[in-house]
Amino acid sequence: MVIVAAVDRSERAAEIVDQAQRLAAAFDDTIHVVHVLSESEFVSLERTSVDKTGTALDMDRVRGVAADVADEAISTDDSKTKAVGLVGDPTDRIVGYADEHDARYIVVASRKRSPAGKVLFGSVAQSVLLNAGRPVVVC
Repeated sequence: MVIVAAVDRSERAAEIVDQAQRLAAAFDDTIHVVHVLSESEFVSLERTSVDKTGTALDMDRVRGVAADVADEAISTDDSKTKAVGLVGDPTDRIVGYADEHDARYIVVASRKRSPAGKVLFGSVAQSVLLNAGRPVVVC
């Protein structure tokens, strides 16, 4: 089976991958490290490309940029770990990808919050937790 490790550009990405690696080792699963380029990030990339080259970005290239972010979180050269780049709403794409690949777990991180804010996770982590039809591990 697959463990989906959903990462962003924060310092928590390594922790997410590390937790996914522990789970994968316990179950002899593969890891798909997923980064979702949000719509606003896509628009910014697209605008930069058009300004610099006069042409729009190819969607494969955009997914490649997102996969590069996922790849940066991977600290080992392991054939059982794959970097995946997606574009769209992070919650929908993470949960959808996990469903498509029948993931055993989804691993996410919550944002650091004030004591009062700790009642809620980060918006993406909370949404994944509430919408996923499979176990979610929150770091």
